[in-house]
Amino acid sequence: MATAGSSVNAGSLSDTASRPAGESKDLIVAADGVVPDDAEYQTTDARRQVGLTSAIFLIFNRMVGTGIFATPSAILSLSGSVGLALFIWVAGMLIATAGLMTYMEFGTGLPRNGGEKNYLEYVYRRPRFLATGVYAGYVVLLGWAGSNSVVFGEYILAAANVEVNRWNQRGVGLACITSAFLIHGLALNWGLRLQNVLGTIKLLILLLIVFSGFAALGGHTKLAKKPDNFTNAFAGTTGSAYGVVTALYNVIWSYIGYSNANYALSETRNPVRTLKIAAPLALGLVSVLYMLCNIAYFAAVPKDEIISSGRILAASFFRNMFGERAERVLSVFVALSAFGNVLSVIFSQGRLVQEFGREGILPWSRLWASNKPFNAPFMGLFEHWLVSVVIMLAPPPGDAYNFILNCPTNLESSVISYPLAVVNVFVAGGLLHLYLHPFSLDRTPNQWAPPFRATLPVVIFFLLSNIYLVVAPFVPPTDGQNVYKALPYYLHCVVGVGILVGGALYWLVWAIVLPKIGGYTLVRENEVMEDGWTRNKFSRVKN
Repeated sequence: MATAGSSVNAGSLSDTASRPAGESKDLIVAADGVVPDDAEYQTTDARRQVGLTSAIFLIFNRMVGTGIFATPSAILSLSGSVGLALFIWVAGMLIATAGLMTYMEFGTGLPRNGGEKNYLEYVYRRPRFLATGVYAGYVVLLGWAGSNSVVFGEYILAAANVEVNRWNQRGVGLACITSAFLIHGLALNWGLRLQNVLGTIKLLILLLIVFSGFAALGGHTKLAKKPDNFTNAFAGTTGSAYGVVTALYNVIWSYIGYSNANYALSETRNPVRTLKIAAPLALGLVSVLYMLCNIAYFAAVPKDEIISSGRILAASFFRNMFGERAERVLSVFVALSAFGNVLSVIFSQGRLVQEFGREGILPWSRLWASNKPFNAPFMGLFEHWLVSVVIMLAPPPGDAYNFILNCPTNLESSVISYPLAVVNVFVAGGLLHLYLHPFSLDRTPNQWAPPFRATLPVVIFFLLSNIYLVVAPFVPPTDGQNVYKALPYYLHCVVGVGILVGGALYWLVWAIVLPKIGGYTLVRENEVMEDGWTRNKFSRVKN
């Protein structure tokens, strides 16, 4: 995709979008770089319902799912030592911070619903609508909420002392994602309140682990012998490049979600100010909790037990600190954490689908763009619910199931997660382009001047880290470390890229082939829908 510098004053975008609720018109940035003088992005006063607290928990709930209860076990196993494992967590935090700053610059410069869609359209303007089409394939075809819905089912059944099988686990998962869809689709304010409550519960759970870890450091555990994981902390450090690469990959994905508030900035009160406060606060809180939880695990659970515990590391921790009965209580905690993540994911993904409907790119765009009848993107939420349900119920156990859903300790092999790294390469590369090119292709001054700047070194660091995320999964695994029994270890990468290519093929047919065959040109126009929102529609003008 060719890039073009901006000839639009992004500062004016930010100033307009950060007006008090009630003044709800923002400048439209067209995908082809043409911004008509009278083009306005219009919303309704009632739309801005996301406040500072809800924005914080949108990010917090997306970042903290079920991984922190299990992933540290895999990180230690892959790195070989407690010392290296902690350093890898610090490295992941630094990469997440760079990503947060990159997204904050774009978010404060283009404070609208849609996240990466807006940023890619703003920079990659030639060929027209290609960036939109590619990203649409990623958003429409992947069901992010499916994985944690299945995890919710697993832990709820464990808490009820019911044997987990293929269908009862997925049945409870279906109830989880359906309830999340209906809550956000029918009662937006109640959905935000529930999300905040679950985020608070999740925060309290992590604080319980942290303070219990302080007690464990003082020797207060149920074990006869206190674990000694901090003496000779680097003993056993692995020499496996694959182990370190995979461990860092898992840590980075444990931080994914720092951009979640960017998807709902059109619905956020005072979006620029809110994002500048909520995003750093949420990431800072998660970073501190992640490090302290790791220290707590190492203080209460012997190293050999951590490595062998797999997905139930937190269960070992609770058993060692509070006794056998605490394990079932933990299952409830993990299930609530998973449900909070599902609520956060479907909230943002539904809005992305709605934005593509408003863009006029999807078939029946008017349907997906609507915010009626409940002042929420019901049909956008429905599309993500439908894809997630298919992903949850369709694959049989075995390689197909692992390939599509994956457990939290195998995020490096996720067909859902991998394309995001590819997208982030273009997001970071786009911002780098705006930094390095003071003039656009028509030699007009580049007026990109958002209220927050990530700085050039940070953007380069984020770009390189995402190139690493794209390349690292192709490193061959050592014996016994391939998550699949028969499938190639790199298959999820190929399929993830294939989904993006599928979006490009859709663009090719819709924007190039059909207009050429039909002898017409697509002309995009702006209209105000019955619910007071603007959307784009395409007219076919005969050549």
